[in-house]
Amino acid sequence: MQFVVTLPEWAIRAQHELPTHLLAAEDQMREVVRFAQLNIDNRSGGPFAAGIFERDTGKRIVIGVNRVIPSNVSSAHAEIVALSVAQQLLNRWDLGSSTMPALQLVVNWRPCAMCYGAIIWSGIRSLVIAGSDDACEQITGFDEGPIHPDWRNELAKRGIALQDGVLYDQAVAVFRNFRDSCDVVYNARRS
Repeated sequence: MQFVVTLPEWAIRAQHELPTHLLAAEDQMREVVRFAQLNIDNRSGGPFAAGIFERDTGKRIVIGVNRVIPSNVSSAHAEIVALSVAQQLLNRWDLGSSTMPALQLVVNWRPCAMCYGAIIWSGIRSLVIAGSDDACEQITGFDEGPIHPDWRNELAKRGIALQDGVLYDQAVAVFRNFRDSCDVVYNARRS
């Protein structure tokens, strides 16, 4: 028995068209937001994308997208896909190893409860998000779950730097596009 979660073909092709390095957080987020929109346009998953980059050089490792519906795997959120593919590409389960460059995760919104835990355990050194208020849930109807009320400080205690508010308006526009697409909102027992 096994389960497999793959990136859609369009996402694999699109990665090869990107520059190998995107140093500025805004440039990284711009591509992550674009991948989230393309995931809607291609009907290949939900309105979420996440990228792994070397923090100091901007070297792109991978940009993953949400694959819950196409893979029938409820944990196939963009962050989990990106972290898992990066771990496979780098042949390491610990993305925070002292023998490798510091990595950062760039996500088009604050991670849900599950992805928050995965970030902590992945070894990522920094997290860049487009926003952290309730706009995602209000616009899309997704249930992001309960995260620790002091989640920012919990990241800091674990040595994970946080940058919030990068291209907020662009990320919110993707959520509105998703809502307007009338695609499936995959909340367990509430879809």
